[in-house]
Amino acid sequence: MTPMAAAAPAAGGGSLFSMLILALPIVVLLWLMMTQRRRAKAVQQAQAELAVGQDVMLAAGIYGTIAHLDGETVHLQVSDGVVLRVNRRSVVPPEAAV
Repeated sequence: MTPMAAAAPAAGGGSLFSMLILALPIVVLLWLMMTQRRRAKAVQQAQAELAVGQDVMLAAGIYGTIAHLDGETVHLQVSDGVVLRVNRRSVVPPEAAV
């Protein structure tokens, strides 16, 4: 028996291991995609349920209270006399901001 033949793995012995090595990244990617979809659905539902008087956070990290809703525009009171007009998609309730 030559040294190369002795060092070679047995036929079929490593195929299960190599299949597991190849399947692991695919399983991780599928899991990441499912969790991302779940988070996106939760944020979308929270944005649809916005109400006047609700404490929220902007995607930029600014906290405030919803003063007025006008379609896709949210008027956010961040301080006495200071109202910001922002797009509804940039507003996230703090409990949904994960």
